Amino acid sequence: MAFFSRLFGVFFNPKDTFKALSEKPKWADMLIVLLILVAVYATLIAPYIPQDQIKLLESDAKGRAKMGEEAYNQQLKFWKDPPAFVAITGIVMQPISLLIGFLIQTLIILGIGRLTSTEGKYIQIFSAFIHANAINLVLGNALRAFLISNRESVFQTTTSLALFFPKLETMSPAYVVLTQVDFFQLWVFGILGFALSEIFKIELKKGLILSYSFWFIRSLVYIAIGLLGMKLGS
Repeated sequence: MAFFSRLFGVFFNPKDTFKALSEKPKWADMLIVLLILVAVYATLIAPYIPQDQIKLLESDAKGRAKMGEEAYNQQLKFWKDPPAFVAITGIVMQPISLLIGFLIQTLIILGIGRLTSTEGKYIQIFSAFIHANAINLVLGNALRAFLISNRESVFQTTTSLALFFPKLETMSPAYVVLTQVDFFQLWVFGILGFALSEIFKIELKKGLILSYSFWFIRSLVYIAIGLLGMKLGS
């Protein structure tokens, strides 16, 4: 199956697309495209990150008192004129982090899948997971980049349930929880259920349960990390 047939198939014909991928896994071309697109997305939003950091510093009176006036002024000066390496590091790290995430999450999905089936190989899941994430990294990031450019802010620009609570503080536990219920991520793991049912040779219902179970576990981990980060930073 050609690249564009697979790409459009993920959006409009996931069942047949993932059936074909389970029989003959392909991943290299899709992975390269997604890594490039993520780097482009990071480049587009990079100019708005310093502005957000300045707003965060200026609105955090408690943090200012804790770090002291001198340290606060140094931080403010840094973000008002950040070195070029800050943006470059962010742009480079996004694709690297994405690749590492794909590799680790594929292994976890394989481990969970082994609880229900002896079928399925790592490369099949890796291929399916990459293709499913095109939903979020192509369409999702395109929408987020548009919203961020319009608002000129990365903070509180989300495609999750937090979208319906615009007055919610980004550094609040509720915001951390709500951002994990992202509409594009729900779509990703919905179509991944088709793939897992084909790969593990199980019913579609079980494939969906397996897929969303992983999403739920992953969300709990991200929430825990977010809450821990808030606690350490307070």
